[in-house]
Amino acid sequence: MDRQIILDAFMFRHACKEFDPQARISEQDFAFILETARLSPSSFGFEPWQFLVVQDMAYREKLLPYTWGGKGQIPTASHFLVCLAMKTPLLRYDSAVIADFMHTVQELPEERIAARTAYYATFQQSDFRLLDSERAMFDWACKQCYIAQANMMTAAALVGIDSCPIEGFVQDKVDAVLAEDFGVDLTEYGVAYMLAFGYRIKAPKRKTRRPLDQVVRWI
Repeated sequence: MDRQIILDAFMFRHACKEFDPQARISEQDFAFILETARLSPSSFGFEPWQFLVVQDMAYREKLLPYTWGGKGQIPTASHFLVCLAMKTPLLRYDSAVIADFMHTVQELPEERIAARTAYYATFQQSDFRLLDSERAMFDWACKQCYIAQANMMTAAALVGIDSCPIEGFVQDKVDAVLAEDFGVDLTEYGVAYMLAFGYRIKAPKRKTRRPLDQVVRWI
C-alpha cells in the first residue's frame, strides 16, 4: 500500500463534534470497522473488551445527560459505540474466564496453559501490581481497549468515515445507566470510552501537531 494513503487517513481523521444525521454508514463499512477492533492486539492476547453498538436513539438518550462530551455526537452519529473494559473477576490469573479463554480461543495445550498462567500471575502480582486495587486492574484493561479504539478510528478514516472518541462523561453515572438499562454487570465490566462514527457536517480545523524532533528522542 502507498504510505501516503495511510498518512492521508491520519490527516483526514479528526474528533468530529457533530455529524450529518442524514448520512448513514453502510453495513459493510461498519462491519469492516468492527473487524479491525476484533483483530486488535491486547496484552497476553486476552481481549479485555466488549463493544456495545447503540443504535436505538431511546438508549442513546439515556446516556446523554451524563455525557457532556457527546452532546453533538450522540444525537447525530450514524453509529455509536460504548466500549466496556473487563474488571478483576474476569481478568485475574486464576479466573475461570482466563482459563477457558486460553483453552477455547487461544487453543493452547494444557502444559502451555499452566506455564502461561504462571507468567500471568507474576505479571499481575509483582510486575505491574494489578492486584493491589480494583482500579489498577481496570485501568490496565482500559489501556488495551484504547488500542482497539485507535484501530477503529484509523480504519474508519481510510474509508472516508469520521469518528470522535469520547471521554467526556460522568463514569459512575454512565455505569449506572449501563447496569440499569443495558443489562451490564458492573462487577465484571465498566465503561472505558465511547466512540461515535458518521460523516462530517462541516470542515474541521487545520490539524496541528508538534514537530517530530520534539516528540522523538533517539538514544
